[in-house]
Amino acid sequence: MQITQEAAGELHQQKVTKITLTNDHDTRVSILTWAATIQEFSVLEDGVRRQLVVRETDLTKYDPNTYCLCQALGRVAGRIAGAQFDLDGRTIHLDANEEPNAIHGGPHGFTFANWEATTKQTADTVSVSLTHTVSEAEDKYPGTLATTITYTLDNQDQLSIAFTGKSDAATLFNPTIHTYFNVTDDQHDLQTQWLKLNSQQRLVLNDQKIPTGEKAAVAGTGFDFREPRTIKDGLAELAKQNVVEYDDAFEVTPSQTTPIATVGDTAGHREVRVYSDRNGVVVFTANATDPKRAAVRDYNALALEAQNLPDAIHHPDFGDIVLPANQAVTHTIRYQYVRK
Repeated sequence: MQITQEAAGELHQQKVTKITLTNDHDTRVSILTWAATIQEFSVLEDGVRRQLVVRETDLTKYDPNTYCLCQALGRVAGRIAGAQFDLDGRTIHLDANEEPNAIHGGPHGFTFANWEATTKQTADTVSVSLTHTVSEAEDKYPGTLATTITYTLDNQDQLSIAFTGKSDAATLFNPTIHTYFNVTDDQHDLQTQWLKLNSQQRLVLNDQKIPTGEKAAVAGTGFDFREPRTIKDGLAELAKQNVVEYDDAFEVTPSQTTPIATVGDTAGHREVRVYSDRNGVVVFTANATDPKRAAVRDYNALALEAQNLPDAIHHPDFGDIVLPANQAVTHTIRYQYVRK
């Protein structure tokens, strides 16, 4: 097990550090302090290094990054309808950074912070903990929120992520990492990447991608990933309804033993299983590294954002994302690499 740190450069006159965690199998995870970004999650297969996530090697391309490439989202991931909500007798007005709604914590959310880092090593794990504090004056959410995101790599090739939040006033807390996967050999596209979701229902969204409150069965549709299905096949089914991408929220059953989602390659070389303690996953197809290809819907990245269902504050049956005052709450996501 090994931890290394190096200067990654500067953004907004702030020094950004890259922390690399390596296990005894030479599985490697690199984290940037800027936006708590996963810059690398790679494995060594027969002497060849394979990337599991989509990444940039140039630091400047992470700011700004329209796609939030493998970056932390919070206080609340996803959209909040009307950029407002009621809490403890107050109506809270947020910055509408996607008019008329708020998205991904707003313009002063986790994606725009340079986090403080500390590291820890044990016999079987290496980890980095990133901390950041944001006040109501900065991001409009109630309370001063202290957040720690801990990335831990173990010798079972698992990358575990723990989000711990504590606020001095009741607030909202539904963070995630906007992780983009491509587990194919060359990562050129998603033609040979399949997806499996432990989901029976998806949220019905309006034209602003805001949940209507209705849930629709996935069975027999282009959203049906209950069994492994290639992204190419799913998109072809959606195209019959003039839908050109996935940008959808699926209801899942939280579990530490059954994956909420799995991605793999049709060649059968590798897969990654995703576990979460929350009830939703947002699936998004993109090309986050090549704007020209993105414009023609030539996708090379599949985002899997494990979280509570979006806009939960406006839908009681979507799950509770209220963080009580002075009470620490921790949420977890785990990625398990499986060599085939």
